[in-house]
Amino acid sequence: MGNEVRQKRWWKWPARMVLGVAVLALLAVAGGWLYLRASLPALDGTQEAPGLQGAASVARDVHGVPVISGASRLDVAYATGFVHAQERYFQMDLLRRVAAGELSELFGPRALPTDQAHRLHRLRARADLALAALPADDRQLLDRYTDGVNAGLNALTARPFEYVLTGAAPRAWRAADSLLVIWAMYFDLQGNQLPRELARGWLREHTDQAQRAFLAPAYTEWDAPLDAPAVIGEQAPIPASAPPWWGRPRAPGQEAARRVALASSSTAPWAEPSAKPSAAWLEEPSEADIAAAAEPSAAWLNTVGSNNWAVAGSRSDSGAAIVANDMHLGLQLPVIWYRAALQFPDGKGGQRRVVGVTLPGAPVVVVGSNGQVAWGFTNSYGDYLDLVAVAADPAHPHQVRTPAGWETPVVHRETIVVKGEPDATLVVRETSLGPLRDAAGTTYAVRWAAHQPGAVNVRAHLLEDVATVAQALALAPTLGIPAQNMVAGDSAGHIGWTIAGRIPRRAMNAPDASYPLRGDAPAGDVTWQGWLAAGEYPQVVDPAGGQLFTANSRQLNGAGAALLGDGGFDLGARSRQVRAGLSALGARTDVAKVYAVALDDRALFLAPWRDRAIAALDAQAVAGQPARAQALALLRSTWTGHASVDSVAYRLTRGYLYALYDILYGGADQQLATLDPKAGMAAASSRWPVAVARLLDAQPPAWLPPQYASWQALQLAALDRVIADLTRDGRSLADATWGQRNTAASAHPMAAAIPLLGRYLKVPPDMLAGDQHMPRVAGPTFGASERLTVMPGREQEGVFNMPGGQSGHPLSPYFLDGRSDWVAGRPTPLLPGPPVHTLNFRRP
Repeated sequence: MGNEVRQKRWWKWPARMVLGVAVLALLAVAGGWLYLRASLPALDGTQEAPGLQGAASVARDVHGVPVISGASRLDVAYATGFVHAQERYFQMDLLRRVAAGELSELFGPRALPTDQAHRLHRLRARADLALAALPADDRQLLDRYTDGVNAGLNALTARPFEYVLTGAAPRAWRAADSLLVIWAMYFDLQGNQLPRELARGWLREHTDQAQRAFLAPAYTEWDAPLDAPAVIGEQAPIPASAPPWWGRPRAPGQEAARRVALASSSTAPWAEPSAKPSAAWLEEPSEADIAAAAEPSAAWLNTVGSNNWAVAGSRSDSGAAIVANDMHLGLQLPVIWYRAALQFPDGKGGQRRVVGVTLPGAPVVVVGSNGQVAWGFTNSYGDYLDLVAVAADPAHPHQVRTPAGWETPVVHRETIVVKGEPDATLVVRETSLGPLRDAAGTTYAVRWAAHQPGAVNVRAHLLEDVATVAQALALAPTLGIPAQNMVAGDSAGHIGWTIAGRIPRRAMNAPDASYPLRGDAPAGDVTWQGWLAAGEYPQVVDPAGGQLFTANSRQLNGAGAALLGDGGFDLGARSRQVRAGLSALGARTDVAKVYAVALDDRALFLAPWRDRAIAALDAQAVAGQPARAQALALLRSTWTGHASVDSVAYRLTRGYLYALYDILYGGADQQLATLDPKAGMAAASSRWPVAVARLLDAQPPAWLPPQYASWQALQLAALDRVIADLTRDGRSLADATWGQRNTAASAHPMAAAIPLLGRYLKVPPDMLAGDQHMPRVAGPTFGASERLTVMPGREQEGVFNMPGGQSGHPLSPYFLDGRSDWVAGRPTPLLPGPPVHTLNFRRP
């Protein structure tokens, strides 16, 4: 009897243990859920706000889009900071850390390469200097915003959940951090200029002048400058011989390994595209990684985007200008922008309302409309960075020789805090030309516009008060932002373009600064003489055609082109398509039609490449080759003329083009990868498709890689690569649609850290129409970060899209709000709707 009792008790203990573990697990889940809810922002109620000049409020609509109102602009700045901190503090923290090189403190050694690359520029030290140089009014605005940020962070019942996962505590916000947020955009928008300079330096050393003019032309027939109907310039002839590296084959798997290294070199999914540390190139990929990266078209080369345009009042249905803007950036959750309408007294007895998108971390509306003027930006891709070769000599220890003579660099020892490991030290040597960087045995001084005094400020808030296009264009050169194409329109119907942001003044006798400058260059050729004055900036105002447009390509063909330089312009096909789309709107148009230009996914650029692929697949090429025959049939039957998700032909054609790139430029890219992971031939010149097309037309024997019997054989090899990739693992070529490849699945940076909640921190994969070289630029990790179209003074008719919602919190109803509209391109109202939540602020 006693034994039976003991046995029963023995069997009960495992059950109790299982039950106990289950209860603990449920408690942990419940605790985590409650903690997550505790870190949600306050939507209603009243908050005390020391220093408030009057009353302020945040009235959110059903989508979480706020109208932020206040008795003064300073009160609105406070409330904006409060809202940004409550909804997006972790995002703000990452932006300041990206710029300052402080990610390793949160993420450990895997973030160290990015921190080392960015710490070279010592932007936190520069931020303190820039803050001290701000005018009193701008500093006051920034201080009130900072007060609001810290109040919003402290008002959360629990700290943002991301800090629990990283084991860190959020640091208080400083006014200088807002300047670092602007510098983070310098990395995002101009960070490719350094590898481009290295690539072009290599190209100069390995080609003669004739080869260089052909492979990297300054102009092509695709350019659509604002100051001329077409580019004026002769096409460089194809040189008699190819450079020695041309088309050199690689060892099996080598190209795939390189792509894996490029894909894995970003330390975190939120890092901007340009933050690719070279140390990741040394990592050895697995066989599975190599197999997964073998697709010839996997390298999304030249994938740049951002469009803006304006139609004059003479062509609108209301007489007011129509301004459209869709900035293309990395797709992430939360999205980079925060929508808002700011409302405050205009100083004339009325109310000023500014509607658009803000950047969490900064107190200004970046793109939007103030009721009289609307404005938008695209990256200008001018040349704002120089690499200047310097030399060393044992006779001058601890010195370097610049074009101006010998100098002793100032040595800074930067301490990088690394989570879980000892601090790392980075030695930065700074010269009068900039910090020193070594590449393939050469030391360069990095002279970048981002280093110069005045590179960052918050003068963009002054756009809130401009009343005319002329006033907006006059203000643009003083803005402390990465130099952008600014397109503006006003309620009177005027439109204008200029560069917003600072442009360095180079010596007039300087050589082509898009190539690294040699150490023996005259000192005057490498000296920047401050910034261009506002009166020297190029402008285009009220053109005869009643339209303006930019799309990251060459903006000018005349004298102004030399002021901007070429920092990596896009090919120009997108600009041409935008120009044609706007012209097709006719003499009278409206917001809906102007907005629709952003959704144009016609494959005008790629259509001739489809014709080339079909021509290569002639009767002899497909005889006895069923895979080629099927590809030919699909190229003919599934071509829609668009980058549509259901088109196999589009995917085949795009893969064919990039397989040609791999074959012809692979030898160069292999060598360039030793300089920088992003220093490929596509970085040296986005115009490479023009050179390839001319070679296929002319078929010069000297340029045919030796392993191919003919140019047709080379093209067939490219097509075979694509077919083999698309049919790997028994897959059907007929199922290889563009949508299967062009699939976006945005996720919060912490999604991988919370497997149980991961599905709440990301969106299901979305097949996206569109691609590069057309207005609707779209890729798996890159696309329109917003779409905005508005007539100033008639904002109630404006429309908007964004690839995610207002909140960075997965439990917020605003986390993914609007995503489906963005995927489909459905326009939604720009202005916030009726309020459903109101948060008030009052003085203590």
